[in-house]
Amino acid sequence: MEVAIAALPYLLEGLKMTLYIFVIAIVLGFAIGLVVALFRLAPLTILNIIAKVFVNIIRCTPIIVQLFFIYFGVTKFIPMDNITAGILAISLNAGAYFSEIIRAGVQSIDKGQTEAARSLGLSGFQTMKDIIMPQALRRMLPTFTNQAIISLKDTSLLSVIGIADLTQKGDIQASATFAAFEIWLTVGAIYFVILYALTLFSNYLERRMALR
Repeated sequence: MEVAIAALPYLLEGLKMTLYIFVIAIVLGFAIGLVVALFRLAPLTILNIIAKVFVNIIRCTPIIVQLFFIYFGVTKFIPMDNITAGILAISLNAGAYFSEIIRAGVQSIDKGQTEAARSLGLSGFQTMKDIIMPQALRRMLPTFTNQAIISLKDTSLLSVIGIADLTQKGDIQASATFAAFEIWLTVGAIYFVILYALTLFSNYLERRMALR
């Protein structure tokens, strides 16, 4: 374990990069997901088609293919560094799944509540913001957390395009020290702590929202 302890500061540097990419990607992914979900729920057919095509492309292709397409393909036309490409890949992937979570959550609310809100003179935006979304959010939260956990684990794939995240730092240390067991055990423990903390935080939020 002395090797793992000595490598820990180096691994934590990689963790900083992992969390940096994860936080930005989740925020962007949620924004993308919200827009796509609104397209799916919109009465305009063209918006529905655009949203469905986007979601189906993302859901029916591996994220590693999406990552390579952006980093090796899109960058030929739109210059970007590997970190930007990685964030974009994770964001688009998460956004597609977030959109389905949001859509399902909104559609799970009784339509009678929308009709009642409209009869009281609330606009569509007010109805969505004040009536539908607060209720839908309670139902969506566990699934949101699951997708966030998946997206955090997906960041480990970014090492293949040269991003110095936790996984790549672990690979470098394992190769340099020939202590693969100790290093990868430590990397796994770090991922476990972060993901378990995220799960506990989600459970806390669920309990708080259930009391309201």
